[in-house]
Amino acid sequence: MTDRALLDEQIAYYRARAAEYDVTSMPEGDPYAAHGNAVREALRAFEPRGRVLEIAAGTGQWTGLLAELADELVATDASPEMLEINRAKHPDRDVRYEVVDAFGLAPSHAFDAVFFGFFLSHVPPGRFDAFWGVVDGLLAPGGRVFFVDEGRHFEWREDWIDEAAGIVRRPLADGTVHRAVKVLWRPADLEARLTELGWDASVHSEGPFYWGTVSS
Repeated sequence: MTDRALLDEQIAYYRARAAEYDVTSMPEGDPYAAHGNAVREALRAFEPRGRVLEIAAGTGQWTGLLAELADELVATDASPEMLEINRAKHPDRDVRYEVVDAFGLAPSHAFDAVFFGFFLSHVPPGRFDAFWGVVDGLLAPGGRVFFVDEGRHFEWREDWIDEAAGIVRRPLADGTVHRAVKVLWRPADLEARLTELGWDASVHSEGPFYWGTVSS
C-alpha cells in the first residue's frame, strides 16, 4: 500500500468516525484530563496571536481556545463531517473553516502560528519531512508552531498491523474496521529529528502525551 492510499483510507476512517469521535477520545471521567489541562496552559503561554492556522482541527477540541487567542483563525480538516461538528460547537467564534487535506495545504507564508493537535502521529514515517516542508511553507517570517500528540507509552496498546510502518487497525461502533497511521514518537527523538531538519524545536513530556514548540 502506498502512503497516499493509506492516507486516503485514514481520511475515510475519520469521516466515518466523526459522530462518535468526542465520546471515544474524551470519555466521561477521563483519567488523563489533568495532562490535557497542562497542555492547554502551555498553549496559552505560547500565545498564538496574529493569523493562526489549525491543521486537522477535527471536532474542535482545541479550536475554541485558539479562537480566544488568535486575531484570525483558519481551521482546516480533510473531513467535512468533523468540521461540521466543530462549527456547531463554536457558533459565536470568528473562525474560517476549510476542508483540505493537510498535505494539500498550499504554501502561503501567511501565518504567524500553526497548531495541530494529535495529528503528527498520523503522518506516515515516509512523509514526515514532507509534512514539515508543508508547515514551513505556511509560516510567515518569524512564525511559530505548537503541537500536541500521544507519545510512546504503556498506558494502552494499539492493534498493530505493522508497528514499524506505523499502521494500525481501528474499529468503529458500526463494526467496520479501518486502517490508519499511528507513529508514536519519543519526545527526545522527535526533538532531535526536527533539529536535523533545521528547526529550533523543544518537545516536552506530559503523561502519555507530549507537546512541543518549533520555529525556523
